[in-house]
Amino acid sequence: MALSELSYAEAAALALQHEMEADANVVVLGEDVGRGGIFGQYKGLQQRFGTERVIDTPISEAAIMGAGVGMALAGLRPVVEMRVVDFALCGMDELVNQAAKNRFMFGGQGRVPLVARMPGGIWDASAAQHSQSLEAWFAHLPGVVVVSPATPQDNYSLLRAALRCGDPVVYIEHKALWGVRGEVNTAQVATLGQAARLRDGDGFTLVSWGKQLQMCAAACDTLAADGIAVDLLDLRTLWPWDREAVLASCGRTRKLLVVHEAVQAAGFGAEIAATAAEATGCKVARLGAPRIPVGYAPVLEAQSRVSAEQIVAAARKLVG
Repeated sequence: MALSELSYAEAAALALQHEMEADANVVVLGEDVGRGGIFGQYKGLQQRFGTERVIDTPISEAAIMGAGVGMALAGLRPVVEMRVVDFALCGMDELVNQAAKNRFMFGGQGRVPLVARMPGGIWDASAAQHSQSLEAWFAHLPGVVVVSPATPQDNYSLLRAALRCGDPVVYIEHKALWGVRGEVNTAQVATLGQAARLRDGDGFTLVSWGKQLQMCAAACDTLAADGIAVDLLDLRTLWPWDREAVLASCGRTRKLLVVHEAVQAAGFGAEIAATAAEATGCKVARLGAPRIPVGYAPVLEAQSRVSAEQIVAAARKLVG
């Protein structure tokens, strides 16, 4: 067992290093990866593995994603860096119409085992085109896996699991988590589609993912002072999502609140709430951002954030 305290970015770089050492077919391509990436998530990798495995590309997301799909079909396991999820929209045809559908359209003869890293979420003072949470788009897309790590440990373990998946993975790291530090056990193995229980309680079930878990944890502390014990689940993987864990909790607590940073309208929380209501008959509630672009000015940006206070208010209304 190797334990280290690492940042979210350092954990990702270490996971890639270990996978690249174990499998010569793992390669990286994207803008600025040679200098470590804009968040340091590739730091030192080009120096260790060379320019043929850590490849700096032109500024063309369509070309980067297209090249990654071709590499994957040829037998490599590419990590495709999109810088931020907002920029990945320029490469959507290659992901949606090629990577996601190839295995199905060609009877399993083609596989596209790429990991598309698309940092998402609100990035302080970065405005509408750099602060989107688009995970529901990809969860809606047949043929891809969607992952959202919330901690350095998960960013290490889930990235390694994603690289071994065999199917295209949309890997959404939160833009505001790169500097967060935590203990990382490099022997810990993650399973895609398996949620993590962060707190145990019978008051109600609270489901979230990514950075929003920080606000959920703060809300749980406030609710605990009121005598409300929360069953807090970190979904970790949006597709496949851990129906068994969520439904078991909802069946026990009979109440569910789903919270996400993404816009609430048509957000992935609706899928979880509807499934839980249909399967268990529990009382459900959702909490997400309003359907507005993220503003640049702090006072406008704050309107798109889901605060711990809002979670507490929604929880109190839910439990009645």
